[in-house]
Amino acid sequence: MRKNIAHLFFYLTVSFCASAQEKYDEPYRPQFHFSPPAHWMNDPNGLVYYKGNYHLFYQYYPDSTVWGPMHWGHAISKDLLHWQHLPVALYPDSLGLIFSGSAVVDAQNSSGLQKGNEKPIVATFTYHDMAGEKSGRNDFQTQGMAYSTDGGMHWEKYSGNPVIKNPGLRDFRDPKVSWHAASKHWILTMAAGDEVRFYRSPDLKKWEYTGSFGKKEGSHGGVWECPDLFELSTAEGTHKWVLLVSIGNGAVNGGSGTQYFIGEFDGKNFHNDNPADTIYWLDHGTDNYAGVTWDNTGKRRLFIGWMSNWQYAQVVPTNPWRSAMTLPRELSLQKINDHYRLITKPAAETIGLRKGDGAILASDQLYPADLAELELVFDLSKTGKQDIAVELVNDTNETIRIGYNTEKKQFYIDRRNLQGTAFHKSFAALHTAARILDKPLVKCRIFIDRSSVELFADEGTVVMTDLFFPKKPFQKIRVDAGNTLQYAKQYALKKTW
Repeated sequence: MRKNIAHLFFYLTVSFCASAQEKYDEPYRPQFHFSPPAHWMNDPNGLVYYKGNYHLFYQYYPDSTVWGPMHWGHAISKDLLHWQHLPVALYPDSLGLIFSGSAVVDAQNSSGLQKGNEKPIVATFTYHDMAGEKSGRNDFQTQGMAYSTDGGMHWEKYSGNPVIKNPGLRDFRDPKVSWHAASKHWILTMAAGDEVRFYRSPDLKKWEYTGSFGKKEGSHGGVWECPDLFELSTAEGTHKWVLLVSIGNGAVNGGSGTQYFIGEFDGKNFHNDNPADTIYWLDHGTDNYAGVTWDNTGKRRLFIGWMSNWQYAQVVPTNPWRSAMTLPRELSLQKINDHYRLITKPAAETIGLRKGDGAILASDQLYPADLAELELVFDLSKTGKQDIAVELVNDTNETIRIGYNTEKKQFYIDRRNLQGTAFHKSFAALHTAARILDKPLVKCRIFIDRSSVELFADEGTVVMTDLFFPKKPFQKIRVDAGNTLQYAKQYALKKTW
């Protein structure tokens, strides 16, 4: 009987999702970014690739458009662009709500959980005991485990949960697991208040604490969250370790943001190459938070983030859903001015969004605007404007400007000229990012969806992601660059729902 009920629930959920996907046309609904059919979503979780499917789990509350008891929502994709919604993967239980975490393919069956031909996929996540928190305890967050033996479609909680107990820390969460080949151990990186803690395990069940990092490093404008640790190499073959750490408040342009550190990892501890007060930001916009990378993708390091900000995430004017994910991105490493920096570019799959060969744009002309990708090259050696930009406009005189200030040497996104921003005092703002490269040509790729813009500037050295909510859709686009414009091309983009 229970099995029949489960199958019925699965059918009804998938049917609802399919129906919802057909109607993905509400005001502000992203047309080529992932968003849930309905209700609240935040952090991406459990990113894992297995047998042709990219799995995206995410923090989800299926009963409201504001944050509530957390579940893991679930979707899969063959190309990182077209997503199939699946039933909720993990539900709260007696140990607590299901907060953020990660998933790995246990290719060698180190956990001993394999039951058939499929390799086990093991998820590690934070249990959040609301009753314990309300009672004033500090140990209300622990780490749990679940596993799938059918390629990630169905999940079973581990009978030995929690696998990591709380040592008495109030913020103790967001485990990110990966395989460390050199030490032949699983490594777990997690947030603990104002630092990151590291654990290791031979079997994903028994974890040993090995060290911590960060109490006096980087930005501490808010509690540290959602860390990710991985190795990258430069084109010249130099290997470095990258540690991502998100902070809920105090980011470079306000509210939530993600910083990164570059250094060495010996299987137990991370050592920062840069001075403790050096702060590198993954994205200088205000709407890329809690992002992490996929497991089991070979040499590619693929990333996706929650496209929102805790300042206003629960009050943005969307319905019946709240929140979307960024475009998938590929991360790489490059040495610039004697320092290693993280490079962020749209995943190669995004080329598949384009319709046709695109259209060449001239400066200071109005063109139809819809879902679009822009490729732009500005020549700073030409005398011309101090402020060069792409401007989106509508017939109510609202604008969004995405540009570069030649005097201040800053990229920017300006959303101050929007009318519908009363939902939060900080939304109408100018966001800036200092240029890193010193070259005469400024190259940009810009992606425009119904309520978001993503700027990838100077070969991925500067990235900005911002939401916008105009009273009316932007109908026109203009390149405001004078004779500094060397090249501009606009591609119309396909809807992915």
